[in-house]
Amino acid sequence: MDGDRDRDRRRVILLLLLAVTASAAAAQAPPARGYDARLTQYPYPFPVQMLTVEAQQHSLEMAYMDVPADKPNGRTVVLLHGKNFSGAYWAPTIRALTAAGYRVIAPDQIGFGKSSKPRRFQYSFQQLAVLTRTLLDRLGIKTAAVVGHSMGGMLGVRFALQYPDRVERLVLVNPIGLEDWKALVPYKTIDESLRSELAATPESVRAYMRESYFGGQWKPEYEALIEIPVGWMAGPDRPRVALSAALTTDMAFTQPVVYELGDLKVPTLLIIGQRDRTALGRAWAGPEVKAKLGNYPELGRRAKAAIPGAQLVEIEEAGHLPQVERFDLYLSALTAFLRP
Repeated sequence: MDGDRDRDRRRVILLLLLAVTASAAAAQAPPARGYDARLTQYPYPFPVQMLTVEAQQHSLEMAYMDVPADKPNGRTVVLLHGKNFSGAYWAPTIRALTAAGYRVIAPDQIGFGKSSKPRRFQYSFQQLAVLTRTLLDRLGIKTAAVVGHSMGGMLGVRFALQYPDRVERLVLVNPIGLEDWKALVPYKTIDESLRSELAATPESVRAYMRESYFGGQWKPEYEALIEIPVGWMAGPDRPRVALSAALTTDMAFTQPVVYELGDLKVPTLLIIGQRDRTALGRAWAGPEVKAKLGNYPELGRRAKAAIPGAQLVEIEEAGHLPQVERFDLYLSALTAFLRP
């Protein structure tokens, strides 16, 4: 009888867990008609404001979150998102930093998230750095610590090179651009990239992140990371969003920062998840080259050696997103470095 009761209890617990999981998944799922280009139906974790900027004969809107500190310490941190993300995924970092006294600015770069996605725009990290500086100017922020993840790391390096007097400290979390893909794999045109973007499916996006970002692992909590791209696939503006993705892929592929790391003049920390194998061009590289791309343990150590006075924190239990897989270790390294 006791064995029957235990089995029944386990069945009830399992059914409850399945119901909770299904409910959470339904709450996170994009609406049936998907998301529009500006994510008007997608709620961000903090209030979103818009900065109107003029660039390349466009009047554009740059979305950003400006989150005040609980008990201000007088310092500001700017968070720069990766290529496949928006400012929204910084929510846990924002909460931790504001609790520690920092004002946090988390913009969506032009072409990403809730910001404008112009059909004709010459994307460059220099241009995005100018727009980020414009945002800080409008907010009255003279200096800040800059934290960049993935493609945001490339932008962080470019921003620090262009405006070293505006950067107190630079943190690069699994940045891309630490190797020159265009010297290793054949070039893929914007038209070819656009076709790839339009052919993507939820399954292919999930498979890419699973293999490149998470070392072949996938957990239910990672589904939130693909909610926006999957929502865009089902939305009314998929061609426009796909074009922005193709244009920014070309930017990241053709504008590596690896050759200029030695020119950085600001205190720099690298936080590198050791299972990361992210590399633009891997999908169309030959077998021998493919096996060598995205070796982040090696890339992180090379970057540390190249950047004057850089510090390196290696996180063994994480891949491309240590802020997701090992938030405790990531946050400890981040906050220790940010302290004056």
